[in-house]
Amino acid sequence: MKQPAPPPPPAHKLGQLASTAICGNDITSSCLYVSALALIYAGRWGPLALLLVAGVLYFYRAIYAEVVGALPLNGGAYNALLNTTSKFRASVAACLTILSYMATAVLSANEAIHYVHSSIPGTPVMWATVALLALFAGLTIWGISESAVVAVGIFILHMASLLLLLGVGLVYVFAHGPSLLWANLTTPDPDGFGRAIFFGFCAAMLGISGFESSANFVEEQADGVFPKTLRNMWLAVSILNPAMAMLAMAVIPLGEVELHKNALLAEIGTQTGGPWLKSLISVDAAFVLSGAVLTSFVGVNGLVRRMTLDRCLPQQLLTTNRRGTTHRILITFLLLTVSVLWITGGELESLAGVYTLSFLSVMILFAFGNILLKVRRGALPRPTRASWIAVILAIVATGAALTGNAILKPKQLGVFFWYFVPALLVVVIMLGRLSLLQLCLHLVRSMIRGLVRPLTLMVSSVHEKIERIQSQQVVFFTRGDNIANLNRVMLYIERNEHTNRLKVVHVTNEPESIPEKLRQDIQFLNEAYPEVDVEFVVQPGRFGPALIQELSKAWGIPPNFMFIGCPGDGLPHSLAELGGVRVII
Repeated sequence: MKQPAPPPPPAHKLGQLASTAICGNDITSSCLYVSALALIYAGRWGPLALLLVAGVLYFYRAIYAEVVGALPLNGGAYNALLNTTSKFRASVAACLTILSYMATAVLSANEAIHYVHSSIPGTPVMWATVALLALFAGLTIWGISESAVVAVGIFILHMASLLLLLGVGLVYVFAHGPSLLWANLTTPDPDGFGRAIFFGFCAAMLGISGFESSANFVEEQADGVFPKTLRNMWLAVSILNPAMAMLAMAVIPLGEVELHKNALLAEIGTQTGGPWLKSLISVDAAFVLSGAVLTSFVGVNGLVRRMTLDRCLPQQLLTTNRRGTTHRILITFLLLTVSVLWITGGELESLAGVYTLSFLSVMILFAFGNILLKVRRGALPRPTRASWIAVILAIVATGAALTGNAILKPKQLGVFFWYFVPALLVVVIMLGRLSLLQLCLHLVRSMIRGLVRPLTLMVSSVHEKIERIQSQQVVFFTRGDNIANLNRVMLYIERNEHTNRLKVVHVTNEPESIPEKLRQDIQFLNEAYPEVDVEFVVQPGRFGPALIQELSKAWGIPPNFMFIGCPGDGLPHSLAELGGVRVII
């Protein structure tokens, strides 16, 4: 008997520092602009608004840990909904995530150049922003491991710079007294406490942007790293953002914060330490905001690649270069970010508005994905579970912030929908392309009477395309499921997969123990679904990653077109080890 080929050596996985740096550069860079936004909208209650945001993020720690612990695959909210509901609903979340990454990249790059401009006034902001986006697109095309080295260096510099700024700031406040801080804290609220704290909280929710990034490249992280990245990001947001807002109130009058909203921390450095500290903070801001740009490219690459593998986007995006990276995804994303930059004119509040609307929508959908995971996939093993109270409070708080930001920035809703609707339309076309092709076939046939010869080739081409799509065989591994479960499998495949070929595989080392009723049920399904060719296969062996890879190679069926029912605690392998096998019942 021929021995199976040994598995390929495992790819290098990112450790805690590298993973935290990639997503942490995004979320920790938010203090460079969110402190200003919180003080502008909440006034003296800005630090409190930022603490409330940290409280909401604490709930999302548990939500993300449960979902990704149960489904440790790239894709974030898309992956959560794909394994608990339909492809279309999952794709809506994916479109919002892509839009969020677009706004992240543009906002961070634009802010980085603004900090450079504060030290070098002659810097052309718009063209320099485009150059920075192109630089990190090229770096990501070069490879994620190389990108992680850059991210770690940026992250360490940023943490050191912020701690230095806080230390110098405290010395300044002790030397000059807290009179300005007290004056700012006693400034009356023109619109009242309730309005100030609500809209301040809504604006400050931008400060947790980037928290979702870690879930989009979880497959590249070593075992046990993901929950640590969630903890590290939460600690950074809970400490740095309120502290920077308090320091700003201690050295800058509230009425002047809006004048420095594009480079608030650099102004704090000027006030507390002088030009040298301003230059250091400006350099740090430029680097860490650039790191947030890198996070966007890394995150969107993992998400779009997963969507393309699931045939939600054109397969041409999966083309790789000599370094094995999907450069077409990254180049397309670069072009989209440049278009957002020019449409908004690089204006901070417009970019923040688009970013916040898309980002908060993704967070809400992820929380709903957690609920569906609890209800529909309750038996799926997971290392931790979020309480129902935490999930509901997170949804309510995020929904309130989403509503508040829509009220604050109604003009940005137009820009948001200019990008969201076309992205969703592409996905709708891809998911419905079989029906569209069949419609085309019908139209061609109706015209063929007068154009028989010219249109014959077109009919043949379209028909061949339909057959090629439907010829993709899918596999369902059954443990001897009853007819009701098998029927649910057929319904899922009819609604979500463009195929008319299904292998029902029963893996066992005792072929004689197969229930006769299972064979009868398969025969019944063949008769009940005449449009689907159902093949029953008894596969000797033991179900696991090795068998999946062996069958995938032998049958030419990728693992992401192999399905299983919801496993219990008895399954010795995680979904990540199974190589993308999907849970459908």
